[in-house]
Amino acid sequence: MSNEQELKKWRLILGGDEADGTGFVLSEEEKQLDHALTVLYDFDKRQRFDYKAEKGKGGRESSSPSVARWLGDIRKYFPQTVVNVMQQDALKHPDLQRKMMLEPEILAQTTPDVHLVATLMELGKLIPSKTKETARKVVSQVVDELMQKLEQRTIAALKGALNRSTRSRNPRYNEIDWHTTIRKNLKHYQPDYKTIIPELRIGYGRKAKRTLKDVVLCIDQSGSMGTSVVYSGIFGAVMASLPQVKTRMVVFDTQVSDLTEMLQDPVDLLFGVQLGGGTDINLALNYCQGIINKPNDTILVLITDLYEGGNLEQMKRRTLEIVASGVQMICLLALNDEGSPSYERNLAKFMAENGVPVFACTPDVFPDLMAAAIQKQDITQWAASNEIVLKS
Repeated sequence: MSNEQELKKWRLILGGDEADGTGFVLSEEEKQLDHALTVLYDFDKRQRFDYKAEKGKGGRESSSPSVARWLGDIRKYFPQTVVNVMQQDALKHPDLQRKMMLEPEILAQTTPDVHLVATLMELGKLIPSKTKETARKVVSQVVDELMQKLEQRTIAALKGALNRSTRSRNPRYNEIDWHTTIRKNLKHYQPDYKTIIPELRIGYGRKAKRTLKDVVLCIDQSGSMGTSVVYSGIFGAVMASLPQVKTRMVVFDTQVSDLTEMLQDPVDLLFGVQLGGGTDINLALNYCQGIINKPNDTILVLITDLYEGGNLEQMKRRTLEIVASGVQMICLLALNDEGSPSYERNLAKFMAENGVPVFACTPDVFPDLMAAAIQKQDITQWAASNEIVLKS
């Protein structure tokens, strides 16, 4: 990087106050870029979103055109990855959040992503009726994009695990998996007879009259878990489409809501979530205990940062009871791409010491995690082999 580029970078970082010390003069286009940064990152100092835009009545700026102009400018001057970060930062300011999320014409200009969906879920009933249709379109767009990205891999991973878990080594003739059987017996090829001697026969097994696995996704819907809820909803909808897996989705704060019936439509499901509020893990585990009918064939995925606001000692006892019953229980501190999460370390240590693996998981790894759980692999070893840092 040249000296001039270095000075420009620091001039944009420092904001151009007299004490910035760079002495660098921006071009007209760079001044517009600088202004787009200033109105966001000097917001606390300026106390209002002051942006060059169309004038409203009385010579004052109309807030909607101001925000719309700013959204257009950041897309013009910055790459998409930076736009996403700036948009997320803007949503941290209550005044900007209100202007961006509650006006349909402004919401329509935002860049849809999981963070935007999480913010819409957090606003919930505060979204005015005039904006709800636009909000639904935004959520639908993100859901469609995530489904395209995650659905095929998730189904492939889970079906593969389910098929392996049901294969028979002594199949009837009409149950033989000929492709797998031939591949497994290639070493027994007899050149003289130009054929393979199938010493090992692999079968599909009989089709199960009942589901092979029950999966319960138990998700903390406190405000900090927003993007994890979005991804959980998508994965829940995908798993619900597999007849071999009975999937239930439970969300909780200080109350518990069973959203299983909404899994057929992930957009409706996400609108059924109300982010924010407290956290009562004990209450959620109590509900989950009541809906688990086949503990030895059940995977319970608890997604929470473990900041328990309910009865902690009772929550610990319930965890021990669930594990002792034969349920395969996993605790995910987060299900997103946002890096290492904040979590309650003492409770994480307790769970890890009592047979519940505790770690954060990214969406791209989650299908493989569920496949490993379906095959009843040691999840602690699986996590270690995938270089996932276990928490305790």
